[in-house]
Amino acid sequence: MGLTAYLDKGASLGGDAPCLVGDALTLTYDDVVEHSHAVAAALAREGVRAGDKVAVLSGNDPLAFATVFGIARRGAVWVPINPRNAAAENRELLELFDCVALFHSPAYADLVADIAPRLPGLRTIVPLADIVAWTAAGDGTEYDATPPDDTVMIVGTGGTTGRPKGVQLGDRTIETMTAIVLMSYPFRGRPVYLAMAPLTHAAGVLCFPVMALGGRIVVMPAPDTTAFLANVAAHRVTHTFLPPTVIYQLLDHPDLPGTDLSSLQCFWYGAAPMSPTRLEQALTAIGPVMGQLFGQSEAPMMISTLPPAEHFALDGTVAHERLASAGRPTPLVTVGIMDGEGRLLATGERGEIVVRGSLVMTGYYGNPEATAEASRFGWHHTGDIGYLDADGYLFIVDRAKDMIITGGFNVYSAEVEQALMAHPDVRDCGVVGLPDDKWGERVVAVVQLHPDSTADEAELITAVKARIGSVKAPKQVLIWPDLPRSTVGKVLKTAIKDQLRSA
Repeated sequence: MGLTAYLDKGASLGGDAPCLVGDALTLTYDDVVEHSHAVAAALAREGVRAGDKVAVLSGNDPLAFATVFGIARRGAVWVPINPRNAAAENRELLELFDCVALFHSPAYADLVADIAPRLPGLRTIVPLADIVAWTAAGDGTEYDATPPDDTVMIVGTGGTTGRPKGVQLGDRTIETMTAIVLMSYPFRGRPVYLAMAPLTHAAGVLCFPVMALGGRIVVMPAPDTTAFLANVAAHRVTHTFLPPTVIYQLLDHPDLPGTDLSSLQCFWYGAAPMSPTRLEQALTAIGPVMGQLFGQSEAPMMISTLPPAEHFALDGTVAHERLASAGRPTPLVTVGIMDGEGRLLATGERGEIVVRGSLVMTGYYGNPEATAEASRFGWHHTGDIGYLDADGYLFIVDRAKDMIITGGFNVYSAEVEQALMAHPDVRDCGVVGLPDDKWGERVVAVVQLHPDSTADEAELITAVKARIGSVKAPKQVLIWPDLPRSTVGKVLKTAIKDQLRSA
């Protein structure tokens, strides 16, 4: 089933029910269905064919997300573009994924004007502010309701070399993810889902199971913990998702104790490690509704889960030993722990977490070499190091690919290193992730400068922000006279981490 199947299912349960609710706009299911048909017809008029790649560049916005279903209705492939990326990265993604059309919100008009001249394949650009007029200007063009190609969505992700890759997610992948959500977490009645986290990431794909139940999606345009708490109470929110860093902010918020959270059935957390101490605090301050999910772009969201009930032992006390885990593998996914030779390891042994099943991507777009590398020995390799305990709980202990998860976003150290090396004063550097109570992990750079250089921490951080954006910039830069190296001169990141942790 394609993406429109979730919308159409929700509409069949009541077309006049609210579907997407924003601060200034509410769209019913019938509104979104009508909009999706209009967008599909207009795309056909513009020559967009089934299988073509169509991007959406927007913050959280009901109209932008409704437009996704028009892309899917045409049989095209949705490419969500993260507006927090640097302009050069978004230009590269649009080019790399062969995007032929782009919808964008007014806030990014200058960015689009900057990058569009260097994208000759981008034939159609539609500001979301003009989309009603654009669809109304149709000439009655009819289009085939083309069934979805295997790929319905391409998600951009960094690589260990800094070169982005395109994760192709098929209709079966999204269907599997949706089924796991519905079977793993509590849903009573029509859900009300509050989306404050970016809809380009986990918060977006969680909308599909909510729509399948005819639920309401309340879209917050910007992160605001005060407004978040107010919305939970005002809309009687039943489900929501936030990364741990924002949950920590909620736990410290003065309005939390006085906010009515009794409507919550499941408060998902994931995308970064969460402190067990803070998680236990959340179980009291927010309620026994916390639900962990673990996945990655290549196997979205649902490799393993820790539903609300499993945070507690049979006697009702907090199951402390489980709070550091990523839950148990989900029913529709097979999880193993593998060594470097392709051998599956026994319970308790540490190795790379590998997975099988229809949750796994169909491959990296236009990159068969990377696809083959990620799927060697017949398993998808997550790049995470972990183990399974005797009760089947999955514990993640390290990351094999030097990926840093900070504030729920993936940051690849090599990309940050390249940005630092572009500064004329930097001779060499190493970038690592260190545990952080606020961010889950913080990006830390250790830099060796050229002799007589005068660059300081603030200057280097500013330079990285300008090149690759603030999310990926180091939170801390340390200047060392030399860096630990191997016998062949390679910077040893493990030695950097050891020194920083022992300091």
